[in-house]
Amino acid sequence: MTGQRFGRDPLAELAADPATAEILAAARAEIDALLWRRDVRSNAVEVAASSMERGARDSAAIDGADLAVVDDSPMGRVLDAAIRLTAAVPGQVEVFATAPLQALAHLHALTATGFVPDDELGRPRAGDRADDPLNLGAVPPAAAASERLSLLARTLTTPTEAPALLVAAIAHAELAVVRPFTWGSDLVARAAVRLVIAGRGVDPSLFSIPEHGMFEMGRPAYVRALQGYSSGTREGVLAFISWHTTACAMGAKAVP
Repeated sequence: MTGQRFGRDPLAELAADPATAEILAAARAEIDALLWRRDVRSNAVEVAASSMERGARDSAAIDGADLAVVDDSPMGRVLDAAIRLTAAVPGQVEVFATAPLQALAHLHALTATGFVPDDELGRPRAGDRADDPLNLGAVPPAAAASERLSLLARTLTTPTEAPALLVAAIAHAELAVVRPFTWGSDLVARAAVRLVIAGRGVDPSLFSIPEHGMFEMGRPAYVRALQGYSSGTREGVLAFISWHTTACAMGAKAVP
């Protein structure tokens, strides 16, 4: 995804790395254990609702909106946007499986309402301006961002032998690094993790809280992982996958 040359199934090649395979298997085991918990299954609606609420709050907190309640402040509006976004994810899982760009556009339009002009809602940026809550630095040019967004869509709709958790990591990283929208790309990037793990059967009811793991691992570690990914090296990509998969495992453990 970042310019490396891979074979016919580039994601599977990444998953074949022994250390990566071990981390992916361990995280999947944590999520499976969560899904098999009797108390979780008997309270499925409540657990899923709690996951959405906590996930939205943790995603907003990563961007600096670590608030107890939604208010009219700038950060309060970010929290409100994150809650709207995460609540809309279940309704876009099926769409995302076959038309990922359509689902992402829909979610962005919901999220960015009130933050950008109407003609930018759900549309890739036409210029080189994008918000940068993580202080990642300059964004790829608009033309390059559009190309990478199209490549991501093809990757997501092409069969792969790679585990879904790895696919989720790549979707997250691409959207966070490329920042295809003028505002809110990183919120959408974290929501995309839920789209992948639900749509590919890892956590179909969305009980786990991947955003919680990301928040708990700390913003500096998150930024370093994304910077490693954006380097385009195999080592950097694998390091991000490791960070991301560990966060997903923590998100499964976080369910009380």
